[in-house]
Amino acid sequence: MLAYVPPGRRELRAQAVHRLQVGMFGLAGMLLLVSLANVIMDRAKFIDASAVNTGAPVIEASETSAKDPLADMGVAPQLPVTTGEKPTVAISPAPPPTPAPTVRAPQP
Repeated sequence: MLAYVPPGRRELRAQAVHRLQVGMFGLAGMLLLVSLANVIMDRAKFIDASAVNTGAPVIEASETSAKDPLADMGVAPQLPVTTGEKPTVAISPAPPPTPAPTVRAPQP
């Protein structure tokens, strides 16, 4: 049977150095990742700020397009607009309410 042998001073020192190396490489990797993200964000802000269009608008709004935009797009049919006339609405009366059916419990 094998007995447990505690690690010697040399092995403990090697483990400590290994843990230190792994930690330092991890910190360096995180610093590199954050720096790269910062550079990407700075360039995106620079490109976004330089891409602002300062020219005059190409399409000007007209008075007819504001009246019926759906007809201008071809989504809805164009209806004739008459001023002064109000459309009449025909309302039919609702049917009389019917009582709810009753359910009888079975007799034991």
